[in-house]
Amino acid sequence: MLWIAMAVLSAFFAGLTSILAKCGIKSTDSDVATALRTIVVLVFSWVMVWIVGSAGTIMEIGARSLIFLILSGLATGASWICYFKALSMGDVNKVAPIDKSSTVLTVLLAIICFGETEHLTVKLIGTATLGIGILMMVEKKQAIRQGKSSAWLLYAIGAAVFAALTSILAKVGIEDVESNLGTAIRTAVVLIMAWIIVWIRGKQKRLRTIVPRELMFIGLSGLATGASWLCYYYAIQKGIVSVVVPIDKLSIVFTVIFSYIAFREKLSRTSFWGLVLLIVGTLVMAIFA
Repeated sequence: MLWIAMAVLSAFFAGLTSILAKCGIKSTDSDVATALRTIVVLVFSWVMVWIVGSAGTIMEIGARSLIFLILSGLATGASWICYFKALSMGDVNKVAPIDKSSTVLTVLLAIICFGETEHLTVKLIGTATLGIGILMMVEKKQAIRQGKSSAWLLYAIGAAVFAALTSILAKVGIEDVESNLGTAIRTAVVLIMAWIIVWIRGKQKRLRTIVPRELMFIGLSGLATGASWLCYYYAIQKGIVSVVVPIDKLSIVFTVIFSYIAFREKLSRTSFWGLVLLIVGTLVMAIFA
């Protein structure tokens, strides 16, 4: 089925996004980086709208769909801001698993809100396995022993909560809207929100001091995000949310591989087995649910 393939591609691009973003915020403020990369995502998404020819249907969007698209965009913006703040403070291999915990909440909300109760036992077992794997990968006690600040953890949890809300709100918002157009509208909301935060916090002056190399990585991160979004929202529009979301969260595998290549971040034995459980839980939900 095409929607499953799109979910896998979404995972690949999402995993690449984290690494590119980490490279782009070594010295660049995370809020500024979020605002800049959203411009790239917005351009990318509207180009796709024109390519598929759905721009002419924008006036046909109902009030209910528009409201949920806007709410989804706000949730996305909040998730991004928290996530990239966490990335700027912690290791990719620690931040990414917490962000993926949004899967647990998303699946539960999908069951409650959309009545996706088919193979409920399998979904709950898979969700529990995911949760255990995520907890094993975080290794909070080890970070404390190493004297590292745990502030990144709060931002990562915030990113996960808002990401879960994003998926549920988006599912409602794009029921009668072409997926590329829905993505473009949501991105416009994120862009407005991101730049408002930059101006409120008085960070616009930092735009002049961005290192060109980091600006390039921020731009590439935006392109990867745009590609991931387009694949993801096509998948949740055509497929089953409680199956698509776990597949998308397999991006953690790509993140781990890329983080080792780029930053030489290695997994401990506990984190490795946590990753295995995360993958097993995801595959159980994707194959048997």
